[in-house]
Amino acid sequence: MSQATMTKDTAPTPAPVAPSLAGKRLPRWSPIGFGALSLALAVGVGLAADWQSKVQWGLIAAILFVVLTFIASSAVEGTRQAKDRVATSFVWVCFLLAIIPLASLLWVTVSRGLKVLDGYFLTHSMAGVPGFEVGGGVYHALIGTLEQVGLATLIAAPVGLLTAVYLVEYGKGTLAKAVTFFVDVMTGIPSIVAGLFLLSIMLMFNLQPSGFMGALALAILMVPVVVRSTEEMLKLVPNELREASLALGVPKWRTILKVVLPTAVGGITTGVMLAIARIAGETAPIMLLVFGSQLINTNPFDGAQSSLPFYIWEQYRVGSEASYDRAWAAALVLIAFVMILNLVARGIARWKAPKTGR
Repeated sequence: MSQATMTKDTAPTPAPVAPSLAGKRLPRWSPIGFGALSLALAVGVGLAADWQSKVQWGLIAAILFVVLTFIASSAVEGTRQAKDRVATSFVWVCFLLAIIPLASLLWVTVSRGLKVLDGYFLTHSMAGVPGFEVGGGVYHALIGTLEQVGLATLIAAPVGLLTAVYLVEYGKGTLAKAVTFFVDVMTGIPSIVAGLFLLSIMLMFNLQPSGFMGALALAILMVPVVVRSTEEMLKLVPNELREASLALGVPKWRTILKVVLPTAVGGITTGVMLAIARIAGETAPIMLLVFGSQLINTNPFDGAQSSLPFYIWEQYRVGSEASYDRAWAAALVLIAFVMILNLVARGIARWKAPKTGR
């Protein structure tokens, strides 16, 4: 056999091009087209079946969108690519289903709350204003919320932070397991239980209702959230940083203070803000321990106080058009309060975060 024949016979065969790379593909605008077609079909089905709920129309449109995407992709791109597109479509549908209620809630709150939300509403209380009449404001409730949440944070944040440091850096054995167990149990405690616990103490020692008693109940609800969030953030700090600090002869307490906590300060701050948002909307402890008031009380240690959640419930209970407007405006103030706290937390976390270099 000649050398030319051997070279020809042993020449490698070129690898075939993968069909997924060389095959046809749907145009980029296809998801938008499928979405519009699904929405149109869903509206038609809803009108034909005489369904008045827009939620039903949306669910039908979501199902049709996934089905149409799978059928078209299977016919053009193949089954494998169709499955990938269906998974992507399902993710987008779930995202929209989660966003729509939140956006709707925010839109209703803003549109109805802006009717009476002005400088007068923020700087006046309900003293001397009947609940069914126009007028009055939210100043007394805003002061109560700021003081009660502030006191609860001053109590719960250090306790939760130090507990998390103990569990991550020192905790071993039965005590650490017991603390972890009770923290997990406290995470699911209803707010009314914390209120009843403090109410029993008030009755035993003949204490009067005050904003401080409400702050104690809110602190009980806040501690487990701070502990869990801080614990997870501390676990994310690389052990190499601890070992490097200890290798230089730095004591463990100073390593925690100067290395571990500054590294995790962003996550810790975010966790504290989430805990504040958790307690800022609680109503049951305030009803049991603070009682509410129509007057301005700037002393949280003496006398009844109001709060934004209690004010919202109180105004909604009145049942008049004016009270409904005040309730929605107070809800908008509460949302703005939580949003501002989160923005401040992000700013502090970015400011205090350790600087990274090349």
